[in-house]
Amino acid sequence: MEFDLERAAEVLESTPRVLRAMLEGMSERWTMADYGPGTFSPFDVLGHLIEGERTDWLPRARRILEEGESRPFDPFDPTARGSEGDGRTVTERLDLFESLRAGNVAAVRELVGGGGAGLLDRRGRHPALGVVTLRQLLATWVVHDLHHRAQVCKAMAWQYKDEVGPWRAYLNTLPRE
Repeated sequence: MEFDLERAAEVLESTPRVLRAMLEGMSERWTMADYGPGTFSPFDVLGHLIEGERTDWLPRARRILEEGESRPFDPFDPTARGSEGDGRTVTERLDLFESLRAGNVAAVRELVGGGGAGLLDRRGRHPALGVVTLRQLLATWVVHDLHHRAQVCKAMAWQYKDEVGPWRAYLNTLPRE
């Protein structure tokens, strides 16, 4: 599928609703559990998405449009999970994520607007990947959301990995062990 800002916005705008439907009201046994060392819990995913809304997607889009390739993006820690001691509950993280996301999608729509392919093909510089386009950045934002939706599902499914017995053979989310 060719990148289209309105199709991208469908995913970006729905992610807060999807995560709220999955996580709000769930016990910590579901929201704080991960699927092994170095993996994210659903709570961690929310912190990571909040961090990205604050420091990654929109700032990088602006950098591409304002400075092109002349100045690389500021590095983003892919393991960032937000501040562990921020004291927010899952619901408060969901609220914050929803608010930040709404503002960022509106800002991207305003920045890109009807700028067409020429604007989407504007280039920036990633500190590790080199030259990238605005189109690639925005498409990655969408896939990043979908990746983390799946990660939340995996973390939750993992909690019953030993309870499903032989059905594990049919469940791709779980290890085949």
